[in-house]
Amino acid sequence: MNTPTIWNLVKETFVSWDEDRAPRLAAALAYYAIFALAPLLIIAIAVAALFFDETQVRQSILTQLGGLIGQNGQLAIEAMIDGARKPETGMIATAIGVVTLLVAAGGLFGQLQDALNTIWEVQPKPGRGVWGMVRDRFFSFSMVLGTGFLLLISLLLSAGLAAMGQWVGGEAYGQTLMWQIINFVVSFGVTSLLFAMIFKVLPDAKVQWRDVWIGAVV
Repeated sequence: MNTPTIWNLVKETFVSWDEDRAPRLAAALAYYAIFALAPLLIIAIAVAALFFDETQVRQSILTQLGGLIGQNGQLAIEAMIDGARKPETGMIATAIGVVTLLVAAGGLFGQLQDALNTIWEVQPKPGRGVWGMVRDRFFSFSMVLGTGFLLLISLLLSAGLAAMGQWVGGEAYGQTLMWQIINFVVSFGVTSLLFAMIFKVLPDAKVQWRDVWIGAVV
């Protein structure tokens, strides 16, 4: 790729970014993410806790988030999770709480779908009516569960790599660094797969896999 081609790509990217009103889309996603973050983490922890100790899973996730957003952000997210998981009395209250968690988490993916439709310049399929809305919500819930499943896969692989590192005697600096690099590559691959699935499945457009991988990796 020569210099003019790179410049044209950068120029076209910024023009499209402005035409699609990307800051507005980002603000809407951030708004939904505030309400969906705690439910998403609770669902992901619940899925992963089927195979691991829940306390360890929760601490592992919070530690990873702390490395990304800092200790203050980690404490804020932990408080959000604790607040969302306060036990309520009665089966009806519990059922309402579960539905609220799913709706809040699904709303994020619904907004993400709308943003991707805007970027791809496609309109939602007409004539869907009430059943179309139900299908979209079910689809969003499926993405929530899929996110939890991919998190589970990431935890399984990370745990397996950590065990292998200890088994082969990874105390030396070089060996420890090697396992850290492998763990990073695996986590990066799982995250890229999650974004690729979002870019492929959510838009109301037929998107080829070869068109989503670059964006997913970036």
